[in-house]
Amino acid sequence: MKTRSRKGVSRFELKIKSYANSYYIDRIAKLENVLARKPLLLQIDMIGSGEIPADAALLIRSVFMARSSKTQIITNARSSLQGGAVLVWLLGDRRSIRDDARVYFRRSSISEDEQAEPVEVLKNDGAKYRDSYSDDEDPEEWDYLRVLQLINEFLPVKELMGRPVGVSLLRQFGLIENEKVDGFLASVFSKSEPALAAG
Repeated sequence: MKTRSRKGVSRFELKIKSYANSYYIDRIAKLENVLARKPLLLQIDMIGSGEIPADAALLIRSVFMARSSKTQIITNARSSLQGGAVLVWLLGDRRSIRDDARVYFRRSSISEDEQAEPVEVLKNDGAKYRDSYSDDEDPEEWDYLRVLQLINEFLPVKELMGRPVGVSLLRQFGLIENEKVDGFLASVFSKSEPALAAG
């Protein structure tokens, strides 16, 4: 779908689909092109059931962070959101969500012990056979863990994971209909842009 512009706001549709990596790769490239034109306001309309894969959500975050400081992003959730889609929605300078929609993020399958365990690069016991049925952690799960860490900057993940979060609670956390918080977040992201671009 093409980007539409109405009353000074450019609009970009992001469908939430399960098992659609090629869709997200294509949409992220288009999103980069739209942001390269430095619109003043870009509204991301998020619609559909499913979950944005953690890697795609982190990539969208990097695209948002690299945008012009003059571009404000509005994330508009027209559906309930889960996992990586929650992170993308939270990254908007201004956010809106359908009144009866919910956000949800599941627990990571990586234990707290594994999260804190240092990686020993030089210690190698040799290659181990791994297939899709093995008990080893999926690399996507480490990306999902990073998504949860970033969501935690907005919402208390440990207390809320595994529970659907409604509009009233999002409002209590100042994530919707709160111009003071939105202005603060916009200024933080615009100030951090040069440092992120350099890294």
